[in-house]
Amino acid sequence: MLKKKYIFLFATSFSGLFLNNFAEATVLNNSYKEVIDHVWQIVYRDFLDSSGKFQKSNWINLRKEVLSKKYSDSNEAYDAIRNMLSNLNDSYTRFLEPKEFNQMRIDTSGELTGVGIQIVKDKESDDLIIISPIEGTPAFDAGIKARDQILSIDDISTEGMNIEEAVKLIRGQRGTKVKLEILRGSKSFFKILSREKIEIKSVSSKVNQTNNGLLIGYVRIKQFNANASKETRDAINDLETKKVAGYVLDLRSNPGGLLESSIDISRHFINKGVIVSTVSKDGLKETKKGNGQALTKKPLVVLVNEGSASASEIVSGAIKDNKRGKLVGKKTFGKGLVQSMRTLVDGSGLTVTVAKYLTPNGTDINKSGIIPDIEVRMNINPILQREIGTRKDKQYRAGEKELINIINRKNQISEFKPDTTNLNAFLKINKKDQVFALN
Repeated sequence: MLKKKYIFLFATSFSGLFLNNFAEATVLNNSYKEVIDHVWQIVYRDFLDSSGKFQKSNWINLRKEVLSKKYSDSNEAYDAIRNMLSNLNDSYTRFLEPKEFNQMRIDTSGELTGVGIQIVKDKESDDLIIISPIEGTPAFDAGIKARDQILSIDDISTEGMNIEEAVKLIRGQRGTKVKLEILRGSKSFFKILSREKIEIKSVSSKVNQTNNGLLIGYVRIKQFNANASKETRDAINDLETKKVAGYVLDLRSNPGGLLESSIDISRHFINKGVIVSTVSKDGLKETKKGNGQALTKKPLVVLVNEGSASASEIVSGAIKDNKRGKLVGKKTFGKGLVQSMRTLVDGSGLTVTVAKYLTPNGTDINKSGIIPDIEVRMNINPILQREIGTRKDKQYRAGEKELINIINRKNQISEFKPDTTNLNAFLKINKKDQVFALN
């Protein structure tokens, strides 16, 4: 069974040095080798290979090679670690120097320093791809989109560049600027972004009123950080006091975050039933379910798009498979792997893929994403940030329309009395609804 770490699609835990015996410890007469071997041991023990190419025999031989060398400083050791990890063919398993590691822990606690993007290295093309910009950050305001490719950073080509090198170039002193060359489709262009330190409020909410007077609770989750579950709980409790008829949960451009946060938030809406299953490299399966303490049973629609990743896909997949609500928007990003974040002996860190997750129906969405029940493209012309979650927002408008249909159908069923003569009227109404749904 997977241990309950601070898993995130990130996690925090301290792992000791896993040396086979005391005699072997004497080989590590260089403190830099301790860090290298610490990384090696974690991968050997916990790494889940999603590509099917990982060979333990090759990994064992690699250990002998890297520990036979001398390292004069941390830079040499860190380069050796990165070269070693490149053999895994897994862009999510990566090494972080002490400053980078500390910044990642700050990020998951609800603060972010930089321009507001999360990036991944595509295993097949070797390109640096943006998972999603975070709402309210410089990247989001500049129109950066999910799946944009970064061609250069401050005129330095990203060809062959790893994630750590890219992060170093993108991050910098607050108030300074960074120039990104972006490829979107077949067109490339430049964006100059200001670096900022931003405390992210992960959840926002409001009441929207439909044309026929229904009150809709709108909840937008921007990131699954340590505060997201409580903020979502507070938002739902507040909206319940305002007698909303149903909910639109907006997970668009949410790149993910903490696994436990996604499970807790799913439980706010799902009373019983499987939420997610995680499968380790040894095939051990752990299943998380609703705990019977859902905050609301009212009709629900979830908005998703190409930037909805990892934890967002856990929540949306759980809601879809449990038939708790409808998904509206575009197919999600497709990140079905779970990383654990480990502290190394010198204060640096390692994010290592330790499991894959499956939706309640057993679907492995890695790379393929989750297909919404109702596919809707976003507005052709960009909308303002204040227009997100309003009727000027095409995907929200479609989600609200579907929610109204669900509410109306629910009301018709609850009002129907089989011992009265309203059977024909009931059937006619539902027949019209079915035709309307096909239009």
